[in-house]
Amino acid sequence: MMADTTLQFSPGAFLAPAVDWLNTNLHPLFAAIGYVVEAVLSALEATLLSVPPYALIVIVFIAAFFAVSIRAAILAGLCLGFCLLVGLWTASMQTVALVTVAVLISVTIAFPIGVLCSRHKTLEAIVRPVLDVMQTVPPWVYLIPAVMIFSLGRVPAIIATIVYGIPPMLRLTTLAFNQVPREFLELGSAIGAHPRSVLWKIEIPLARQTLLVGLNQCILLSLAMVVLAGLVGAGGLGAEVTRGLTRMEMGLGLRAGLAIVAVALLLDRLSRGLLDRNTVARPALD
Repeated sequence: MMADTTLQFSPGAFLAPAVDWLNTNLHPLFAAIGYVVEAVLSALEATLLSVPPYALIVIVFIAAFFAVSIRAAILAGLCLGFCLLVGLWTASMQTVALVTVAVLISVTIAFPIGVLCSRHKTLEAIVRPVLDVMQTVPPWVYLIPAVMIFSLGRVPAIIATIVYGIPPMLRLTTLAFNQVPREFLELGSAIGAHPRSVLWKIEIPLARQTLLVGLNQCILLSLAMVVLAGLVGAGGLGAEVTRGLTRMEMGLGLRAGLAIVAVALLLDRLSRGLLDRNTVARPALD
């Protein structure tokens, strides 16, 4: 019987030594990152859970009413009320905290890189294939290196969520700024506006709608990753979905899934409303 001489490629033969090297030589850095992420996440989660549920619902309703609109306030109250009604308040607040932190960090990283890509085509050409690969890789694959470096728990979950949420925000930020008419930029330069003023008073208002789509995609993909992150001990609604699946408790899985939908609506509508309210519709210069 002839031996199988088929050429095989094993990525693990290259990745495992690289991960071992990272854990050995960059352990203090990873430990510091994990400590900061865990501290921020724990602080936000403790803040949300320290307020009685009914009081928090009223606070969010009032804040949404004055900051956004009455429709957003009613929707926020209904979403939070549903999470409380199905008995998943603690898990929902854990998920809100995790997604909020992950989305804020993802946007903080993706937005400036997207702006740079819109200004430097060489950088955009370099980043584009990287984004293609990142958006093609299945989401649970991101958990593997995160767990190998940060072990189990919430830190690898939020790191994987951040990485997974960056590509759509970065890509749509680049697209948004590329779609800004050149005439407005030339007008800003002609009247001597500072580049910072052009960015905040011309480009961002004109690119607002596409940026909102990027933020929406970042929130939804972060929530999708949070569900998978329940497999690595992240807690929250993802853990409830995993528990319902492993125990064949259809009721628990359904309640947790609907609670995730409620959290998605809450975060998306409030973030979109706040940005719509605070963004100038027309470009204006000092």
